Amino acid sequence: MSHKYDPDIHHRHSIRLSGYDYLQDGWYFITICTQGQKCMFGKFANGQIQLCEYAYIVDKCWKWLAQQYDYVHLDQYVVMPNHLHGIIIIRRCDLRIALTGNAQKCKPLSGLIGAFKTVSTRRTNNVRKTQASKLWQRNYYEHIIRNEEELNRIRQYIADNPANWQTDEENPDV
Repeated sequence: MSHKYDPDIHHRHSIRLSGYDYLQDGWYFITICTQGQKCMFGKFANGQIQLCEYAYIVDKCWKWLAQQYDYVHLDQYVVMPNHLHGIIIIRRCDLRIALTGNAQKCKPLSGLIGAFKTVSTRRTNNVRKTQASKLWQRNYYEHIIRNEEELNRIRQYIADNPANWQTDEENPDV
């Protein structure tokens, strides 16, 4: 049975900024949530977040993005029980890349997040022995960081996120 897009049934709205070129250099605040908001990466106990093995796999895969793609740089990030917050920097005009001639076919932001989700899901499922399980929700949240004040506010939000888990809107127990 074929499932074609029907605007009367499927009410998807883009969360991307209309007209914005996600191939261009920029700083982006990203939030990626687990499928069904399940706390796959840890729990809150004894007044703090205790991360499990899967969180460390996700952490490695986030870092993998910057290792895999020369034009990707990572800033502040945190793995939470059911989501990841991070700042990703895309610099395609990086002088280091231009000088070494190590230019890659550039992925837009959505392609980078897709690559991260694919790799982290595969690695996590291998450990869990659940090959076909979905780890992440279909989409993700992004915010284009426009100035240093915003950058500093977002960095602080990410740093404070574990301490604020009890009131976090991503916490399924709130």
